[in-house]
Amino acid sequence: MRVSMGCDGNPSPSFLKRYSQLGVDCVDIGEGSSLPGVKEQGYPDLDALLDIKKRVHSWGLRLNRITLPDVGEDYFLDRDGAEKYVENSVNALKVFGEAGVPIARQRCEGDTFNHLTTFYRSVHRAGMLGAGSTLGHVTPEVLAAYTPEDLRAQRVHVWDVTSGKNPTQDELDNWWKHFCDLYAQLVPIAEEYDVKLAMHPSDNPLPESPFGGLGFHRIIDAFPSPNVGYLYCIGTRAEAGSEPLVLQEINNYGRKGRIFMVHFRNVRGSFATSGAYEEVHLDDGDMNMFHILEALHKVGFDGCINPDHIFKIEGDTEDVSQGAAYSVGYIKALLAALYS
Repeated sequence: MRVSMGCDGNPSPSFLKRYSQLGVDCVDIGEGSSLPGVKEQGYPDLDALLDIKKRVHSWGLRLNRITLPDVGEDYFLDRDGAEKYVENSVNALKVFGEAGVPIARQRCEGDTFNHLTTFYRSVHRAGMLGAGSTLGHVTPEVLAAYTPEDLRAQRVHVWDVTSGKNPTQDELDNWWKHFCDLYAQLVPIAEEYDVKLAMHPSDNPLPESPFGGLGFHRIIDAFPSPNVGYLYCIGTRAEAGSEPLVLQEINNYGRKGRIFMVHFRNVRGSFATSGAYEEVHLDDGDMNMFHILEALHKVGFDGCINPDHIFKIEGDTEDVSQGAAYSVGYIKALLAALYS
């Protein structure tokens, strides 16, 4: 197992140098829209991506995962221009394949019901600010106050948010059909270039969300290709059902070889146990993160582990992240113990 960290679509030499000094192995570009060429033509420019790859390699790092351009509401609502989203993802995946990118992630608007939860800043030891989400405080007045920009930021603009209820089964089936139509065009390209298509679970993981517990497994049922699998997010799935659920799913997906990389973060609580959860530092949540690594090791996982959400520590600045250093060091210490 290796450690990866996120960056934007044009990482600076100073940024990469810092990661290399911390002992990071790989980088993940999480915002596909930030890659050169996307704003101009809808998908990344190959020559620019190869330059980024060369820059990353010059610091002893490797590209691990890059996110494809988002598939937005117009596609799922069959509006004018819907086909352009598919074309952009198809072209982007071909560019990733030509550039030798190992893993691609596709984001889809509507994979969450985040309008049915309330976000808040959680306060932890010595005033450290984390992030929390609760099923409480969602009222008709709150739902009515959402602007289109609010809904897009939460990736829920495809749903009717005024009812305060989950989408109907017909709406969910229609969303799933659109997703399958999209993936049916991406999977053959992934196979041709040997790129792994890694889907992140629905976050927040509410019941019936498209990539929640049951919906997440439907992806590999519908697309049994070995190039189709998961960016398995420990934190997101713990938000659904705590450590036992995470360990069960690692065994299920891992023994099938479908975990391509891991988001590695800790939480307190879950929607199932307390109707809410809070994200915390790796050592300060409900899960024993060493047990998580042991489970991944047992099923033969050898990909990248990314600490994902990094919270600020007193003294952090735009250029200095003690939170990142803490997270990388914590994971590397666990790996050293695992392999000793």
